[in-house]
Amino acid sequence: MSFQILGTGAYTPEKILTNDELSSLVDTSDEWITQRVGVKERRISVCESAAEMGAKAAQRALDAAGITAEQLDLIVGATVSADCICPSMSAMVQKQIGAHCPAFDVNSACSGFLFALDTAAAFLERGGIQYALVLGAERLSRIVDWTDRSTCVIFADGAGAFVIAKGENYLGSHLFTQGGDSVLHIPLGRGNSPFYEKEEQPLAVHMSGQETFKFAVTQIENDLKLIANQAGIDLSEVSWIVPHQANYRIIELAARRLRIPIEKFVLNLEYYGNTSSASVPICFDSLVRSGKLKKGDLIALCAFGGGLSSAACLIRW
Repeated sequence: MSFQILGTGAYTPEKILTNDELSSLVDTSDEWITQRVGVKERRISVCESAAEMGAKAAQRALDAAGITAEQLDLIVGATVSADCICPSMSAMVQKQIGAHCPAFDVNSACSGFLFALDTAAAFLERGGIQYALVLGAERLSRIVDWTDRSTCVIFADGAGAFVIAKGENYLGSHLFTQGGDSVLHIPLGRGNSPFYEKEEQPLAVHMSGQETFKFAVTQIENDLKLIANQAGIDLSEVSWIVPHQANYRIIELAARRLRIPIEKFVLNLEYYGNTSSASVPICFDSLVRSGKLKKGDLIALCAFGGGLSSAACLIRW
């Protein structure tokens, strides 16, 4: 099962919410957020849906790939913050960019983009598909509790996308799920049924930070080792690692455990925060456009999130 990346794209809203501005909404400070999370500012949507941001990232990826939306054979999207349950976020992106192919969403929280990427890779391997669009798009600002400083300081809005085609550059992948809602939970709320008697939490991100931290560090370490072993390489041969942008301390500790220089980890959470399924493609797009990538470079992508879930893959540029 393999593919090549033809083009990448990312989009983040214009509004920048700094830590100092956030401290006027909730009891926090720039120093507190920077030390515990590593975020200085984040992008927040004031008028765009997850699908609208996704469409803009998708168009940039299509432009980079040199193909049109009409040439797409498949769209697979990842989101936990679509603005409606139906139609899917991907279906709305399809309409906005002018594509005419099957489109559907997957949900594996912050690992969702890598689950979607692996899904699209399987379609390419099966045959009958030439070009696929894979995207993560999130408007997390609509589902966080803006009175909870443990969560609202972390999350942000944005979208990222890949256009892929059959090739030999996808060297290995690993998907993991440990079911349960005790660590990270985003309920839909009470609902409309007059018959349902169980009390439910309101729509918001409910997260146990300490348990999330432990899970994330462990999974980054385990998943990266596993995909390197699959590909028959040593992790020292990897040129770049693009991790989910959740918390600088998580990435720093994982790097120490793996004995990999932190400089190999591509980071942008200081300016964009945690955009859930969009964080890996947004960060990867920044690496592509930085001009630092060289033909033949090995790049590892890794993510972790609710589910609990994690994922990693290895790509040759």
